[in-house]
Amino acid sequence: MPAKSHSNRKFHDPRMLVEHPVAESLATHRSVTINLSESPLSWLHARGHLSNRQMLAGETLRGDYESAALGPHVTMSWENIPPSRQKRSAPSGLNRTERMMQAKHRFDSALIALGPDLSDIAWRVICVGESIPAAEREMSWPVRSGKIVLKIALDRLAAFYRIPG
Repeated sequence: MPAKSHSNRKFHDPRMLVEHPVAESLATHRSVTINLSESPLSWLHARGHLSNRQMLAGETLRGDYESAALGPHVTMSWENIPPSRQKRSAPSGLNRTERMMQAKHRFDSALIALGPDLSDIAWRVICVGESIPAAEREMSWPVRSGKIVLKIALDRLAAFYRIPG
């Protein structure tokens, strides 16, 4: 009996891949492939369940969460060394540790602005990447209530971060 061949089987790729251009320079045309269904938030946005404003609010919170989790810079900083024998000037902007502290302050303030129930679903889904059904089970919420509450949290985050829309 001949062995069965799997070459005729069609493989369905569940990922939602799109190409986004990388803005390096006008001379080079490079792009990067992004999986839109990588996080629960981007999965909802890709399927039209979230507005652009809500998505931007969630990504802003996630960015603050990730920046706040970075450790302080404890080695030599070469950012403020003058490039030549010119007079030394004031540093331009915040250093890495100060940026981390500012992100932590923004993240904590955003969660306080959301309140205890909304901050829990926002942290679980946006920052940790937990699925909405898993978050509903963990918080003992009724099925299909998480998406509605998450959308309310994202609207409040958009107002907190002053995202127009």
